Amino acid sequence: MACDKPTEATETQNNTTTEEVTMEENTATQAGVLVLKNMPEFKMEAFNAETGHYTEVSSEDYKGKWTIVCFYPADFTFVCPTEIAAMNAHLDTIKGELGCEVLAISTDTKFSHKRFVETEPLLEGLKLTIGADPTTEVARKFGVLIEDAGLALRGRFLINPDGVIVAQEVQAPPVGRNVEEFIRQIRAHQHAYKTGEVCPAGWRPGKKTLPVNTDVEPMTGRVGDYITLEEILS
Repeated sequence: MACDKPTEATETQNNTTTEEVTMEENTATQAGVLVLKNMPEFKMEAFNAETGHYTEVSSEDYKGKWTIVCFYPADFTFVCPTEIAAMNAHLDTIKGELGCEVLAISTDTKFSHKRFVETEPLLEGLKLTIGADPTTEVARKFGVLIEDAGLALRGRFLINPDGVIVAQEVQAPPVGRNVEEFIRQIRAHQHAYKTGEVCPAGWRPGKKTLPVNTDVEPMTGRVGDYITLEEILS
């Protein structure tokens, strides 16, 4: 219903329509789901692996930018370094080509982060900044805290330049995430943000989009006349 609407944060305004209020109420009841909500505000100590120095990061640093906030359970574990290394290996695409800032976060201290980066062979040459959330405040704000363990789930969030979360992926600790699929999603969200068009399943640059911003009336109920299943799956 709302796939032709811009991805703006769902905050009630004095002049909101009935449809918008309904969407806001539905979003407010989505416990644990941050999509279409503003990025939570935070400030924390961190370790900048590129410089080798401790630093401080906050949500203010990422305003007006495409941003990835990526939680992982803990330093010195097994799946976590594989995910961090995979993200770092694609940093030229993520940060250079797509202009996305990346912040990794776990509930370890900044001192643990430094030692982890220095000793884990997979993290040699790491250029990411890793936020330290030992109070678990930030993980709780993003809805990924495992309360009993004091650790974060594998939560990955994409935030647009308006500060709105447009993609959220949360997984249990045993399984790592796919960076290449996430890059595909970033490209699609950036295209939709820029053009107002929407992207069908599996969309990649060069494939058909659905121009609901201009052709919504004739396309309604007749999407199959515009794009075939073969084109979607190709």
